[in-house]
Amino acid sequence: MIYSSELIKGTLKTIVLKLLNDNKKMYGYEITQRVKEMTGEKIQITEGALYPTLHALEQEGLLTTQVEYMGKRVRKYYSLSPEGKAKTKERVKEFASFMDTMAFLLDIKPKIA
Repeated sequence: MIYSSELIKGTLKTIVLKLLNDNKKMYGYEITQRVKEMTGEKIQITEGALYPTLHALEQEGLLTTQVEYMGKRVRKYYSLSPEGKAKTKERVKEFASFMDTMAFLLDIKPKIA
């Protein structure tokens, strides 16, 4: 099952921030592939969703960018700014609380592994 774009849209900034927190720096395509791999293809982020999110996070001062030239190709790497590192902790904590609230609201019992 692939999750709907509506669900992903509300969590994309948090996903990107957490990935960059864990991986120091990444480029766009790398982010899409890592998410796809980590979720068993349940979350597939399109370029049309990712790049506006990256640009918004950059405008908010949460990301910094670094351009690297690979022959004739240019690759733009994204990293967390100091503000981005603080915001990541806040967003992850907020999302965890949201998931707990939704589980309660929808009467979903935790699965035992």
